[in-house]
Amino acid sequence: MDEHTAEAANGLNQLEGYLLWQAEIAEAQRAAAAFTGRLPWLTTGQREEVAEAYVQAHLRLSRQAVAHIVKRIRQVRSEYEERYHRLKIRIAAVVLATLALAAAVLALLTHVRQAG
Repeated sequence: MDEHTAEAANGLNQLEGYLLWQAEIAEAQRAAAAFTGRLPWLTTGQREEVAEAYVQAHLRLSRQAVAHIVKRIRQVRSEYEERYHRLKIRIAAVVLATLALAAAVLALLTHVRQAG
């Protein structure tokens, strides 16, 4: 991947992250409005204060969830990279063993032909 393609991919990833977070903020605000709507005795000021506290708590939980997911993705990626590395070594060993066996069989057949 060249530098411009990597920059474009990084920019798209950042844009996607921004849009996803904006959607999460909007969802938190909708949930806060629904929650405060079930509390008709609140004054306007109280409703705004409760809604803001609800939004902040919702977003804090969302950040924690995202951080947990990122940590797990990194763990899984590391595990799979290690497995892939071991698999490559195993395949290389099998290929080398097969080539060595084929060379031995060829040498044996050549020797038998020459002797016979």
